[in-house]
Amino acid sequence: MVKIEFLGPINKEAINLDIKNLNELSNILKNDIEISNWLQNCAVAINDTLVSSKDVDLKDGDRVSLLPPVCGG
Repeated sequence: MVKIEFLGPINKEAINLDIKNLNELSNILKNDIEISNWLQNCAVAINDTLVSSKDVDLKDGDRVSLLPPVCGG
């Protein structure tokens, strides 16, 4: 299982999914109305390392974090 964390203003509880890569995750989250609006703007980290490709393989125990853009000062 892969743990999916939604950080910042997304305000959704973490979920665990049996997925093999970020493409699978993207397809699942596109169907979630709460999350789909954030997908285009979020950075993605796997085990605290930012990634830019959806082709990254995931393995059991990995943690994916969706990081929305935030404004601060």
